[in-house]
Amino acid sequence: MTHQHSAQPQAGSHDHMFLGQNHARNERRTWMVIALTTVMMIAEIAAGTVYGSMALVADGWHMSTHAAAMLIVALAYLYARKHARNPRFTFGTGKFGDLAAFASAVVLALIALLIAWESFVRLANPVPINFPQAISIAAVGLAVNLLSAWLLRDDHAHHGDHHHDHAHAHAHDNNLQAAYIHVLADALTSVLAIGALVTASLYGWVWLDPAIGIVGALVIANWSFALIRRAGGVLLDYVPSSEDLPEEIRSVIEREGDLITDLHVWQLGPGHHGAIVSLVSDHPKAPSSYRAKLSHIHDLSHVTVEVEHKAA
Repeated sequence: MTHQHSAQPQAGSHDHMFLGQNHARNERRTWMVIALTTVMMIAEIAAGTVYGSMALVADGWHMSTHAAAMLIVALAYLYARKHARNPRFTFGTGKFGDLAAFASAVVLALIALLIAWESFVRLANPVPINFPQAISIAAVGLAVNLLSAWLLRDDHAHHGDHHHDHAHAHAHDNNLQAAYIHVLADALTSVLAIGALVTASLYGWVWLDPAIGIVGALVIANWSFALIRRAGGVLLDYVPSSEDLPEEIRSVIEREGDLITDLHVWQLGPGHHGAIVSLVSDHPKAPSSYRAKLSHIHDLSHVTVEVEHKAA
């Protein structure tokens, strides 16, 4: 159960628990996908060793890299939940997911490089392919990845009774997105492999399989860099151009002649933002009055207000 911190906290009830709305559900599903991937990985490596299939063994070890990356995701969920009320984390543990997403995206970029390298090696030194076996492996891998992707889908659920509801990407869970992109990348490589293998078996184009591998690596690299930018932006308190919270805070506070002189807005966790507002006023009110004005903004979970009398 996620605790939503009020923009106008009551005395004595102030805490910094800024976990995402579906934190527990996402953590549970990530562990399920890790279990599914691990079982498939062990089965492929064991079968490949017993039947002497390098394709099976290679695919099994490939799946192990994604399982390791998803372990980063799951452990981040676990750690963030265990330490959610630890006062040493000044603004809570909501950003652990973004830290894990950044690390997972780097792993994904390395996987893309490995796929590209292996594809170039295969282009230079073609190896005979057992087409029926390779196609069946790719098909089973695709089925596992599609099931995993379904488990890791982001419902983008929002409560319907809020006066204001941001539906921007910043409310998404980057940690869940990292796990989702890993299984999607695996699914993409399976789809491309099936297409390339079927075509190569029909026309004898052995070069097509590694060539398509390079295309897949480029797509995966593009996904990983997008995730690195998004998660890195959160870690560095970058406010994207799509984020309208600063403008909204200004429009609420400056309606009655009060003037904001300094404003800082940053993400505390999925769907949670903090703000420090410094303002001057001819008729200054208590900080709680300004927090009350901002309390209808759902994404704004922690507000600090500083008020000074405007100089004559």
